[in-house]
Amino acid sequence: MTFSIVARTPDGQFFGVAIASSSPAVAARCAHARTGAGAVATQNITDPALGPIILESLSQGGTADAALEAALGGTPFAAYRQVLAIAAQGPPAIHSGVRALGLVGSAVGAHCAAAGNLLAHPEVPNAMIAAFEAAGGHLGSRLLHALRAGAERGGEAGPIHSAGVLIVRDVSWPIVDLRVDWSDDPVADLQRIWEIYAPQIDDYVQRAIDPGRAPGFGVAGDP
Repeated sequence: MTFSIVARTPDGQFFGVAIASSSPAVAARCAHARTGAGAVATQNITDPALGPIILESLSQGGTADAALEAALGGTPFAAYRQVLAIAAQGPPAIHSGVRALGLVGSAVGAHCAAAGNLLAHPEVPNAMIAAFEAAGGHLGSRLLHALRAGAERGGEAGPIHSAGVLIVRDVSWPIVDLRVDWSDDPVADLQRIWEIYAPQIDDYVQRAIDPGRAPGFGVAGDP
């Protein structure tokens, strides 16, 4: 039904999620991230409420494992859920409930974790981690590289129809929140949107922080 990756930059300043699914609008329900706290993916018969609960624990300094355990301990339906979490420091954590659907897999890297359910191949998460760790550049580029690797390794057992990428940094809003909610090739479509948006990310942040010094919006005579 879904495969995803959560990740951070080594300095803990950027957090992100990339996710794809046969279901429509997967990122709207399953991708969560908070500035200074971490990133979470909630999937497999998802409960979107788990995302903010886990992020709140992470924002208080909790580890990914403890935050995930506490959130799942407060629900009677943990067996149905697959959840990935990463904090600013420490190892990421993954929960795959015993009632997760189909072929379930997961893998963990130094600054990332990947998992999926109803997978076409058990190596999908490992392929995503390897691709993320081999890639360079912006966190978004690395996340999408991982998502493509997962799709190319087989992805989900059924056709993929939606995908998204969500990234936060040291401002209070997501600097990237791109989604393809229904498509025959959502990963490729998401990549095209990323290529358009990526060169403008910092400009949009600067416009919010100080529009007078943003490219194209400065006052005449300003440096």
